[in-house]
Amino acid sequence: MLCPCGTDVEYNSCCEPIINGSKRAKTAEALMRSRYTAYVVKNIDHIKNTLAPHERDDFDYQASKKWAEESEWLGLEVHESEKGGPQDRSGTVDFTATYKEDGEVRKHREHSFFKRGNDGHWYFVEGEILNRENTTVVHDQPKLGRNDPCLCGSGKKYKKCCAL
Repeated sequence: MLCPCGTDVEYNSCCEPIINGSKRAKTAEALMRSRYTAYVVKNIDHIKNTLAPHERDDFDYQASKKWAEESEWLGLEVHESEKGGPQDRSGTVDFTATYKEDGEVRKHREHSFFKRGNDGHWYFVEGEILNRENTTVVHDQPKLGRNDPCLCGSGKKYKKCCAL
């Protein structure tokens, strides 16, 4: 089976060893691809374990699991990676994940930030959601943080509501 991350490499040679912990992601892009694939194969532990340690307390395991299970993952396109190589300490990846939810095809465009920990592992720090026209969303108000209340009025944190 080809890896869902879109590399045209067999899953068992690509993302599976990163997801099951037998191999480290060598680059920020490899980690991002494995995180997408973890949603496809519904391995939410990998999603949580590859978050930067200071981000894990706010991780909503059940919401992520529900999103993974209720979505049909259609593909991943990496637009650009900057730094994030084997010798770097940080990097970014700009990508679009396409999925179907409630019968509607959706595109999740994100510019993700990664850091290499002191343990040598890459970690996802945060993502900036981009709009469908491939430009950064511009807000009239100060930038909404991941832990701020969502503007939609749901009472949830932005990252657990409309940021998904």
